[in-house]
Amino acid sequence: MRRHRREFSAFSLSFLDIMSCGFGAVVLLFLIIKHQTDVATVPPPYDLGAEVSTLEAEIAGARARLDALSNQNARSDADLASAAQAVDEARGALGSARSETPATAGSGAREIDALRASLRRTEQDKRALEAQIHAKAKSVRTYAGEGNREYLTGIQLGGRRILILLDTSASMLDESIVNIIRRRNMDDLAKRRSAKWRQALATVDWITARFPATSSYQIYTFATAAEPALPATRGRWLEVAEVDQLNDAVATLKQRVPAGGSSLERAFMVMSEMNPPPDNVYLITDGLPTQGLSPPASSTVNGRERLRLFEQAVTRIPRGIPVNVVLLPMEGDPMAPSAFWQIALYTEGAFLSPASDWP
Repeated sequence: MRRHRREFSAFSLSFLDIMSCGFGAVVLLFLIIKHQTDVATVPPPYDLGAEVSTLEAEIAGARARLDALSNQNARSDADLASAAQAVDEARGALGSARSETPATAGSGAREIDALRASLRRTEQDKRALEAQIHAKAKSVRTYAGEGNREYLTGIQLGGRRILILLDTSASMLDESIVNIIRRRNMDDLAKRRSAKWRQALATVDWITARFPATSSYQIYTFATAAEPALPATRGRWLEVAEVDQLNDAVATLKQRVPAGGSSLERAFMVMSEMNPPPDNVYLITDGLPTQGLSPPASSTVNGRERLRLFEQAVTRIPRGIPVNVVLLPMEGDPMAPSAFWQIALYTEGAFLSPASDWP
C-alpha cells in the first residue's frame, strides 16, 4: 500500500511557540525601557557653605581695613585743622600787637618777636604735617592700565613682607602649544614681545605699584630653578621705601626671556628660605608644573604626572601664609584652574584668572 506523504506547514505549533516567546520578550523589554525613562535623576545637592563663609570673611576683613583707613584719614584731617587754627590764632595775635599804640609797642617788642617765632614754628609744623599726609596718600610707584582704568580684583593687597613669584618657563611665551614651540625658536627680542609675557610683567608692575611704603618685599622668578630678580639680594627682604632699587628689580624682569620647564616646588621652597617668612605671596603662573626638584625622566609629562608634581609642591607651602594666584591662560591644561583655586582657598588667599587686557 502506498504511504501518503504528510503535508508540511510553516505555522506549526513549534513555530507559534517561538513567535509568542519573541513577542513576549519584546513586550517585556518595552516595559523595562519605559519604566527607566520615568525615573527622574536628581543631582546630589552641592553645599556652598564653605565658599559663602570664605567670601563673608573676606568682606569682613575688607570692611575692617576700610574703617581703619577712614579713621586714619579723619585723624590726619583733624591734625591739619588744628595746625591751621593755630596759624590763624598766631596771625591774629600778631596783628593785634602791631595795632597797639607806640607807647605800648616799645614795651611789647619782645612779645611780638616771640609771636613771630611761634608763627614760624607753627607754619613749619603745618608744612611737615601736610608732607606727612601727602606721603601716606601717595603710592610708591605708579601704574595705569589701558585707558587709566581701575579694576576690582579681590586680591589681598599689602602686607609687611610681600613675596612675588613669577613663572619664567617657556610656556609663558604664548597660550597655545604650537605658538610656544614657534616662539621658542625666535630671537630674544621677539620672545620679550610676546603678549602673554608682557601681561605677566604688567601684573608685577600693577602689584608693586600698590606696595605699602613701610613694607618690605622680594621678587623671585622660577623655571627649573628659583632666582631673585636682583641676584645679590637672595634671602634678604628689600625696603619698598628704596624706590630706585624697586624700579631696578622690575626693570631687570623685563630683560628676562622665558625658557625651560616649570618647577613649582622650588618656587614654594623660597617661602621657607626667607627669614622672617612672608605674610603675603603673589604667584603669577599659567599652569601645572612640568618637573619637581629634578628633571623629568622623559621629554613629555602627561596630565596625571603634572598633577602629582603640583600636589608635591603644595606640601612646601608653610602654614598661615596667604597665596594669591594670578593664573594666565594656557591651552591643554584643564585641571590647572581648579588646582590653583584650591591653593587660594586653602591658604585664605585670592584666585584671579584675568582677561587678556588686564591690568
